[in-house]
Amino acid sequence: MRQKVLITGGLGFIGLALARTLVHRGMTVRLLDNLSPQIHGVLTQPELGSLVEVHQVEVMRGDVCERRDWVAALRDVTSIVHLAAETGTGQSMYRIGDYTNTNVLGTALMLDVLANDHHAVAKVLLASSRSVYGEGAYHCPVCGLVFPPMRSPGSLSVGQWEPHCPTCIGSISPVATHESAKTSPASVYAATKLAQEDLVRVAAGALGIPFLIFRFQNVYGEGQSLNNPYTGILSIFSNRIQQGKAVVLFEDGKETRDFVHVSDAVEAMALGLLSDGGDGLTMNVGSGAQVSVETIARSLQRYFRDTSAPLVSGQYRLGDIRHNFADISLIGRALGFSPKLPLEEGIPRFVRWVKTQPIAENGAEDGLDRANRELIERGLMKA
Repeated sequence: MRQKVLITGGLGFIGLALARTLVHRGMTVRLLDNLSPQIHGVLTQPELGSLVEVHQVEVMRGDVCERRDWVAALRDVTSIVHLAAETGTGQSMYRIGDYTNTNVLGTALMLDVLANDHHAVAKVLLASSRSVYGEGAYHCPVCGLVFPPMRSPGSLSVGQWEPHCPTCIGSISPVATHESAKTSPASVYAATKLAQEDLVRVAAGALGIPFLIFRFQNVYGEGQSLNNPYTGILSIFSNRIQQGKAVVLFEDGKETRDFVHVSDAVEAMALGLLSDGGDGLTMNVGSGAQVSVETIARSLQRYFRDTSAPLVSGQYRLGDIRHNFADISLIGRALGFSPKLPLEEGIPRFVRWVKTQPIAENGAEDGLDRANRELIERGLMKA
């Protein structure tokens, strides 16, 4: 039987990239999306049509919080890739109900339909997040492997950016975080992603439906929303460079992340759907390398030929982590996954795409300015 895959949040840049890959490999695809203006802007019908450049793709406008939309979307589907989610770390700290409804209730409704309605679903792939680890794994010269808690407002207020050993209070250094690491969400967003994982693990397991849980690191690439102020930093920084605005770095700019190109992220998902080697596993998807935010900013400026220096602001947001990068050995063993596009090739490729997109009017308040102002007004971000 030919696989028919439902991709929720399917009109986002990861969903569309995955759809193209799956169709190329002989699958049929249905995309379910509520077309959130925060992600897509306000779309006209022609603009909506231009988003879908893949043959054999069916598009349904619907909401994962509506049972009737799940019932319609799951008709004749053999696999689900559940990408739909609210994704802003800072925003989640004050839109708690919205994030819980979409991320947790939406996932619960999917599983409720699978438990109570007739269906043909034989696999569920959940897109989770590295945020569930909080700070993740560190090495202490005295205590060995440690998992520091969320950084306190008091420490951040005096510019103490680096976490310390929770046992001896000594200096520690980040190491690759394995899937067996302690989970310690530092934001509401992260808490909802961990709740999604538990729901899928328990319910799909009880229903006898094979499942995979992918903890994605920072996915970037062509097609990423340039409208959403809660999207990845490559899009945020690129927007500001294009508008002639300063690239503003939080804290001291030395915080690090693991960046994986969307082409590698969708390859991991395709491998998970086409193989049973990862069934029942929770796996990291990333590059396995840590890169500082300042390095990303300077690299983007170089390719945009922007000669200004990034502005190290000392600002910080409650709920942000300092460092995190993935141990990707498990997904390598289980699915044969290995990232193919290094950052030094992915950034210029991303910049070439950004240059083809409309530039926001110079001098206008962009979405990032508005988002930061909201956080400051609520006491969740400090200047």
